[in-house]
Amino acid sequence: MADIVLNVEVRATAGTGAARLARREGKVPGVLYGGPLGPVSVSVPKNEFRKALYSGKLLGHLVTLKHEGKVQSVIAKDIQFHPVSDEPVHFDLYRVDEHQLIKIAVPVHFKNEDASPGMKRGGALTIALHEVQLEVPADSIPEELVVDLTGLDVGDSIRAADLKLPKGAKLAPHDRDATVASIGMSSAMQAEDATAEGEAAPPAA
Repeated sequence: MADIVLNVEVRATAGTGAARLARREGKVPGVLYGGPLGPVSVSVPKNEFRKALYSGKLLGHLVTLKHEGKVQSVIAKDIQFHPVSDEPVHFDLYRVDEHQLIKIAVPVHFKNEDASPGMKRGGALTIALHEVQLEVPADSIPEELVVDLTGLDVGDSIRAADLKLPKGAKLAPHDRDATVASIGMSSAMQAEDATAEGEAAPPAA
């Protein structure tokens, strides 16, 4: 079973008016899509939804829905927030099988900058991709992909193919040959090099 379990209620009617009514009743409205069944309007008690949301394991992760004793595996694909209060006001869920291969974006984070010779010398980390698209079993979606910068110097780059992926996962075709990040010369390093070259140049005749 997924880490997050949501107890949903099926809403008899859809549309803006029904969604407003759900919010007045202290619930977050949403829609369940995918699979052989059509869209179903649902809602979740606001406190329960907020707790799941702020756990960091709701959006883009496998979630178990419970309704009248039945369970359904879903992926939370989208959450809309109020522009002023930043409270969740609507969500979209998609039906999946636990081991179904799905396409999803996973964030990329970096660690051990202090163990990178290039960074210690003042190099600059240029990030080309903040997330990559994976094809991964629904029950194996990673929260993040971590790049270890240990030993990397100026001029080194990290390609998507170098990322450590969970078992059964593979990169989406358009990301397989992509560069995730590289370590280049910072503006300060470039200025130092220019100064050094000027000092080393022979005097004009």
